[in-house]
Amino acid sequence: MLRSLPLSVRCVSRHSGSSKTFRHGFCRHSSTDSTKRPSLRSGPTSLLLGLGSGAIITSYFLWPDPSRAAPTKANALLSPAYFTPVEVSATEPCLDSNTRLMTLTIPRQSIPSSDETQFQPIWSIYIKDDDIQVERPFTPLEGIDSEGRMKFWVKRYEKGEVGRWLHSKKVGDRIEIRGPLKTWPWQESEWDEIIMISGGTGITPFYQLIHRELLSRLSPNAKTRFTLLHSSRRPAELPPLEMLEPLVTYSQTHPDQLQVSLFVDSSEGPAHPAASSSALVVGRIGKPAIERAMGVETRSWWRSLFSRSSNPRLQDLAGGKKIMFLVCGPDSMVAAIAGPFGRNFSQGEVGGALGELGFDRDSVWKL
Repeated sequence: MLRSLPLSVRCVSRHSGSSKTFRHGFCRHSSTDSTKRPSLRSGPTSLLLGLGSGAIITSYFLWPDPSRAAPTKANALLSPAYFTPVEVSATEPCLDSNTRLMTLTIPRQSIPSSDETQFQPIWSIYIKDDDIQVERPFTPLEGIDSEGRMKFWVKRYEKGEVGRWLHSKKVGDRIEIRGPLKTWPWQESEWDEIIMISGGTGITPFYQLIHRELLSRLSPNAKTRFTLLHSSRRPAELPPLEMLEPLVTYSQTHPDQLQVSLFVDSSEGPAHPAASSSALVVGRIGKPAIERAMGVETRSWWRSLFSRSSNPRLQDLAGGKKIMFLVCGPDSMVAAIAGPFGRNFSQGEVGGALGELGFDRDSVWKL
């Protein structure tokens, strides 16, 4: 999933789970432990260790952070190097009460040229919560239009600071953003097929890609075929009608260019207006769903041809097609599909279902 960068120092209590943000990097700790504290008189070693640890901690918290130090420029073009004030021009509730469709409008003098390569899919922006000086990445669903508008599907998580803060915003409020930042470099005609696997709001970068390459074009590129496997917990938590209906409609009228499969953990609760119960698969996305998306069934005729191998590579059965898998969603889902992220959210090794099917880094990208 798209990762976040802190703009401020966060101190978390291991015992209570509470957290406080200190904008200047100073953390004061209090303790309810009745154990007697060691005296500095215990020796010079303790004093030196204490001073050394304090210096390390202080240098860590006070070390310059490029994102935290980024200035705000009101009359400059949108840029990842600084923050730009924008206005909340629309905020609409969705069937899932924890999500909203929000529109931010960039001032006319700050609207960049849409022809620039940096605005080719997939890209995101960072939105800053001024209250606690923290930023989080969000993906514009349809890019930036000629009026400077960007639309977002925003979920409010219990521990998601910026998402909850955005849900409190009203039309006319001003917030600060910076970007664009490239999430994945789409290259037209590079792949025969793109298979996107998403969970929850992890669909947003894939919607941006599909909208740019299919939904908004009169003559879409016919070389690359797109397949979307999306999962939500319940029908009501699927993407809102404004997002899901265009995807479903296009897949029905152009099945050779787009295939959409929707999964839910449970069919309980209100139905979704863009997805009938018969169109939903109850269960999680796994190897069988991936095999079906590629047109290869695990128990079909090809199984006998590879009976000598205990783990045949599905990649070898793709008929020579160049396929790219994009995976975005909760960390647990990404790990189950493609293996966990590496250190510092690097790509890491390909594992999970895709790893078991024989795919490697050349054909898998985790967002």
